[in-house]
Amino acid sequence: MDISKLTISQIKKIADSPAGAGLAFRLALSEDSRVGVREIYRKLLHNENVMEREMKRLAKMFLYEKDLKARGRHPVAGVDEAGRGPLAGPVVAAAVILPDSALLVNLNDSKKLAPTKREYLAGQIERTALAWSIGVSSVEEIFSENIHQAGLKAMRRAVAGLAVKPAHVLVDGFKIDRLAYPQTPIIAGDGLSASIAAASILAKVIRDRLMNSYHKLYPQYGFDRHKGYGTAEHLQALSAYGPCPIHRTGYRPVQECLQR
Repeated sequence: MDISKLTISQIKKIADSPAGAGLAFRLALSEDSRVGVREIYRKLLHNENVMEREMKRLAKMFLYEKDLKARGRHPVAGVDEAGRGPLAGPVVAAAVILPDSALLVNLNDSKKLAPTKREYLAGQIERTALAWSIGVSSVEEIFSENIHQAGLKAMRRAVAGLAVKPAHVLVDGFKIDRLAYPQTPIIAGDGLSASIAAASILAKVIRDRLMNSYHKLYPQYGFDRHKGYGTAEHLQALSAYGPCPIHRTGYRPVQECLQR
């Protein structure tokens, strides 16, 4: 491939396109003596190395799912929840069944991702998954049953809502009692299993959307910013305005506000 008559701008455009991954183009870059072309070649190699490492990381995240499939347990659902710690709002769980060929670059524990990247991946997960479902436990259920039991209930609801029934469930952290399917709890599973990571992203994104909608009802609390967590801003608003209907009255800061 002869690139000697192409400008640096033209070469960069090719490098940024799918054709830039071609062997002949890379060889031509490596043989070009222009400084600008050498820099394009260096960046192309760097990006390829980064992508290769990412593919290896993603392959490791499917090990639990592949092992279960090898033992005849397929499809596999990953389950996780979001919203255990906040002072306000529901707890939201998600269940996700991913296809074996799912390619979700940057898939990871939702807590390790920026909000914009979570939103982008959530869209990819919804389009790619064989099935996904959401389960919610209300503030009233959190108060009457405690947050742990409410979280388990939300996860059971998420699994029950799957259009494709799983042969096995991978769950983040702890076993879900009264679940109708075989399951494996994995400590820190949202960073180790692709299915759980996908569920953690959907649960977090959808809960954030719910809290944004609550912000429109109760704008004085700033739910669109802190999502109900006990930040200084939230505690100050709670002290100034008292709790609203979505505050968890069983949590100490909210109880103290009610007592005052």
